[in-house]
This record gives sequence, structure tokens and C-alpha cells, in this order.
Amino acid sequence: MSDERIPVDEIPEGDRPRMDLRSGAETPVDPEDLVLAEGKDLTEKNIEEARRRLAELGPAAVERVVP
Repeated sequence: MSDERIPVDEIPEGDRPRMDLRSGAETPVDPEDLVLAEGKDLTEKNIEEARRRLAELGPAAVERVVP
């Protein structure tokens, strides 16, 4: 594989990366947001676990789920 970069306009449209995507760490995230991003139900247990992960890891907690 080459390390050469291909200009986006030379990539077929269906294969182009989406430029409208953003990481979850760009804006504040509530524990409920993290639970939903993980595809889990909004239970007290899941929300508390997400609260702990956010307190411990900060934005990295979201980056692990939403790259």
C-alpha cells in the first residue's frame, strides 16, 4: 500500500470519506449520550457507569465509541 494521498475529488463519489462526521468529543457529552452511543438502554445502572467513565476518561470515553 502506498503512503501517497489521493485528492478527494479523484476518489469515486461512493468511496469518498464523509466530511460531515465529527467525533463525540467536540461538544459536551452527558452520560445519557454516551449510553445511547454505545447502543445501550437508558437504565440507572448504565447511566451511572457512563458517568464514571466520563469522569475518569473525559472526552476519551466518547472517542472509544464514536471515533
